[in-house]
Amino acid sequence: MKALKLMLFGLAIAGFTFQSCKDEENKGTCSDGIQNQDETGVDCGGVCTACREGIQGTWKSYPVAPILATFADSIVATFNTNSTYEVAQWKGGSKTTLTGTYVQTKSGVGNIYDITVNQTSPTSITAEGIFEVTDNDTKLKYEIIQTTPSIGAGKPTAAGGFGSSTFNGVPLGAANIQEYVRVK
Repeated sequence: MKALKLMLFGLAIAGFTFQSCKDEENKGTCSDGIQNQDETGVDCGGVCTACREGIQGTWKSYPVAPILATFADSIVATFNTNSTYEVAQWKGGSKTTLTGTYVQTKSGVGNIYDITVNQTSPTSITAEGIFEVTDNDTKLKYEIIQTTPSIGAGKPTAAGGFGSSTFNGVPLGAANIQEYVRVK
């Protein structure tokens, strides 16, 4: 009889533990593939890390746009959710790292965003342009040009479309369009 009571007590404790674990599982995690908890997207926002938007993430470009070929063979660009960025570019085995902040806004033209990049290192410049993320968030089309200090360049616009940047009034066309694939 004592053994039966002990066994029933053990089963009751196991049932309570199982139910507690089950209730805990129902609360969700930041990696369950479900928008739950107080997430603002699937497994992001709220108690999870910030949701990625627009250009945010890490992108790789190889080969680079023709206009950049004098400066780089390949580029890895990381745009963080806190509006900072780091661009690592390689030319002939030498690496140069560019850092700064950025602001992205939806342009109102299709899925194109406007972007302003404020580089702080290795030199201080501002560049402006447009970008579009396509193919289920795996590809990035990016066109940007230095506007401050002025070098005689005209920034591309969403209304003008990709290829609308200019230099001394001459359209740059496809020479200034950078194509990237998402790394993460």
